[in-house]
Amino acid sequence: MRQALHDAIETLNRLETMDALSNGVLGLKELLEVDHVVFHAVNHSGDQYVSATYSAQWQEHYRAEDLTRIDPVVKASRTAIRPVNWNQLDWSSKAARGFLSDATDAGVGSQGLSVPARGPQGQFAILTVSHTIAAAAWDRRVEAMTDDLQYLTQFINGKALELYGPRDEPSLPSLSPRESDALAQLALGKSRPQAAEALGISEHTLRVYIESARLKLGAKNTIHAVARGVSLGLLAI
Repeated sequence: MRQALHDAIETLNRLETMDALSNGVLGLKELLEVDHVVFHAVNHSGDQYVSATYSAQWQEHYRAEDLTRIDPVVKASRTAIRPVNWNQLDWSSKAARGFLSDATDAGVGSQGLSVPARGPQGQFAILTVSHTIAAAAWDRRVEAMTDDLQYLTQFINGKALELYGPRDEPSLPSLSPRESDALAQLALGKSRPQAAEALGISEHTLRVYIESARLKLGAKNTIHAVARGVSLGLLAI
């Protein structure tokens, strides 16, 4: 598997157009031994690029209904740091259950793993693989392939940025090292007392850094500030 993955990456690296990259991504389905492979990227201006082995009917339905609004996978991946196993998401809402039912009927697969990647100026991408095998078997597959899939995601994202990335990029907000550290601690799931202790500062000082970062990022609240910091690649996590 490792040699085959290395050979695939070498092939992808030689590609010179987005159409060629799209075909290369679709070809990973056999290498990874999954039912479907999807690479979805959004640049800082909202332009989207999608390469997917899903049926044309499902892709058109997804776009027409703007299902990113309710897709639990997309919602989780936008703020995630680590790969998102679909089994661990909350599918309890009526909208999520309806979406899952429609996706299953369209042959998307009941099991999936989505790996987020981020680039400069807020560019965001997800590489997803899905399958129809049982949950227990899928979890074993996830454990075996996650490291390789993370590496593959970062490579494809970098190649897409090279071929498709914005040429005229707006400037990023500038956070101080302490502001970035404060938000990074929260992004890792730590409480404010835990974050303050990890940074060796008081909770009051931590609040000052967080509020300053929030204002610089134009965020509505702390959660929004963390999400913005992660999506813009400003946090060392």
